[in-house]
Amino acid sequence: MTLARRCGVLLAGLALALPAAAHPGHGVESGFLAGLLHPLSGIDHLLALLAVGLWSRQQRRGEVLAPTFLVLMALGASCAGGVDLPALEISIAATVLLLGVLAACALRLPPPLALLTVGACAFLHGLAHGQELAGMASGAGFMLGSSLVMAAGAAPPERLRRMLGAAIGAAGLCLLAGFA
Repeated sequence: MTLARRCGVLLAGLALALPAAAHPGHGVESGFLAGLLHPLSGIDHLLALLAVGLWSRQQRRGEVLAPTFLVLMALGASCAGGVDLPALEISIAATVLLLGVLAACALRLPPPLALLTVGACAFLHGLAHGQELAGMASGAGFMLGSSLVMAAGAAPPERLRRMLGAAIGAAGLCLLAGFA
């Protein structure tokens, strides 16, 4: 796939993202297709997934970051009924800023710290998604959709990854400003 085509796919995904709706109070979705499309339904989740893909390419042992994100996001989703964080929305916006900055700076962390960072972000996103997705079919679709978005984030060349990371970090800052 050419660079222009990759960028086009990435921009189309961003343009198709609906306003943030991956949070409590937006109704329950079910079915594989609903889960597959769910990562595209909230700009904060879409950007976090893209940032994980971007940053994973810049890390030593980065190939484990995306699977770690998926596992801990699933764990967070499974805990969604029993864990209620009062600042979940703000925390999710902060993860977008953090992951975007990490990708923009191409900051290489020791692998355990990189895993801890990605895992904590994933768990928060899982809490939000778990309150919406219903049933195993939705969850399976959601995991596949999330994997595809992270893979798209890993696709651009280094120079573009840093620019996209900066744009994601700026978007995270804008999301946080919305809570001020």
